[in-house]
Amino acid sequence: MSLFVFVGEKSADLHGERLLKGLYARNPSLKVWGVGGPKMRAVGLDVVMEMERFQVMGFVDVFFALPRLIKQFYTLRREILKRNPKVCLFIDYPGFNLAMEKSLRKKGFKGQICHYICPSVWAWGKKRIPKMEKILDYLFVIFPFEKQFFNPEKLKCLFVGHPLVQRIAEEKPAPITLPQGRILALFPGSRAKEIDRNLSMQLKCAEKLMLEWPDLHIALSVTSSQLLPLIKKYIPPTLPVIFVEAKDTYALMRAAHMAIAKSGTVTLELALHGVPTVVTYGISPVDLFIARTILRINLPFYCIVNIVAQKEVFPELFGPYLTDARLLEATRRFLLYPQVFQECKENCRSLYNSLAGQSADCDLPAFLEGLLNERRSI
Repeated sequence: MSLFVFVGEKSADLHGERLLKGLYARNPSLKVWGVGGPKMRAVGLDVVMEMERFQVMGFVDVFFALPRLIKQFYTLRREILKRNPKVCLFIDYPGFNLAMEKSLRKKGFKGQICHYICPSVWAWGKKRIPKMEKILDYLFVIFPFEKQFFNPEKLKCLFVGHPLVQRIAEEKPAPITLPQGRILALFPGSRAKEIDRNLSMQLKCAEKLMLEWPDLHIALSVTSSQLLPLIKKYIPPTLPVIFVEAKDTYALMRAAHMAIAKSGTVTLELALHGVPTVVTYGISPVDLFIARTILRINLPFYCIVNIVAQKEVFPELFGPYLTDARLLEATRRFLLYPQVFQECKENCRSLYNSLAGQSADCDLPAFLEGLLNERRSI
């Protein structure tokens, strides 16, 4: 078992699933082990720990989860050193993964250490750059602009295309039954706290829009059936809402006229589907204080779509700027002004083209297979 792979959250599990499929297509007898989620486990990952044990959200939650995470850290490190894989691939989850990569090097690990999906060093944590250049053999980035932050003489940094572009291009979702008219899709988040902080405002906005535009229908993405009771608590009895399961997310995006979405990977998926979207991010006062005062995060944009495009493609409302009035105003603009709506769609097309794999430096599964076939240096 020469390849170890680690993922610590749902979005990374998606990327890991695609990567494993690509690797197994090239070499069906390949044995890959590590930490993965349900999607990676389903395609054949030999699991030493389940991804769900590493999932935490927000600065406060991380603080209370530290004892458990520290214990898992050392258990996993012992297992990696014991099995001594030829290549270790850590996907996203930068706080934990960069610490593990550094610790493995300190303990004398001689295999190739690779990191897939660059931490947001362009947003905050620029001090990580020289550390990454020192401990990593390869950094695989999914946004072309990320390469410019690293010294090519110190770290081999390769743009491999964005996995979501490839996934969306290949996936052919079955159509779902929706009413005639325009669909306003709501994406309140995949965790209970995200729903608590975002859904109420999204629904209030949707209800007011339906009064002005009777042909508008509300479809709400439900990422897990376990969240449905919580979601239903926020829905007014008089508001007709269509619930859409996680497996039909891309079918909903293809059918949607526009969307309101909690900030995260889902906003990039919506942009790649060409859906004009207003981005919301309800954040607790404690997390907001930490971000602004301690971490000093101060960016022109916080939504990944706008960061990549380096301009406002999607209106974004964060923290204290997320109010009922501002959300309604931003969403109404897409309905009131066709030129605003069309410009947003055109910007989404440009974003899609910039992230497509045609301009990538290499094909990641093929590149990893090449590393695994190299003779290990002594």
